Amino acid sequence: MKKVVVSLGGSVLIPSLPEHRLAAYASVLRRIAGHAALSVVVGGGGEARKYIAAARDLGLDEAFADEIGIMVTRLNAMLLAGALGDAAYPVVATSQAEACAYGASGKIVVMGGITPAQTTDAVAAVLAERSGAALMVNLTSVDGIYTADPRTDPAARRLERLTPAELREIVGTGSLRAGANMVIDMVAARVIERSGIPLLVIDGRDPLHLERALLTGKYQGSLVSEGGRDPLPIA
Repeated sequence: MKKVVVSLGGSVLIPSLPEHRLAAYASVLRRIAGHAALSVVVGGGGEARKYIAAARDLGLDEAFADEIGIMVTRLNAMLLAGALGDAAYPVVATSQAEACAYGASGKIVVMGGITPAQTTDAVAAVLAERSGAALMVNLTSVDGIYTADPRTDPAARRLERLTPAELREIVGTGSLRAGANMVIDMVAARVIERSGIPLLVIDGRDPLHLERALLTGKYQGSLVSEGGRDPLPIA
């Protein structure tokens, strides 16, 4: 089976605690796991940003706020692992080494953040590199990578195909503040570039988008790869 690492945005999985998509994602991930070896890195989303804002209100430093955010990502990861039941490795990985070791079980590996000042996208990119993944998927709240923020710039244009170097140029020098909310950050972009692992960015608000992309190769989003290499479908 090909290895796939999924970076699942916290705002996609848990827009708010009462409006979570945990059960829907668990169903989709179980089906995909029959065709690929899956690792899922879960972000903190809006709930993490609330805690980070409270830390800043108290005058706490950014490193402390980062630690708070990491804890929330791990809570989200625990909820997803619980929803997956026996399809997931029963312990949330807290390091790259643990994630790689847990992957040998054949179960879906779930983890959150690891290091202050590093987003879960960067964690996923490094895990994809370390585990020799065939593909990294970034599930976010927009349908791909744009020339500008489509939520604020009506002239923004979605890029269906681009190279890792083009991705790095678009990302530029993004914010490293705790809780920064970007489609993907510079660290992840650089790891994608050096590893040569294709990156697919799609709208994750409908979990079926992930299943359709991986199992049929049909998607609306952006594929980052060198030389136009397309690893889809993965089955």
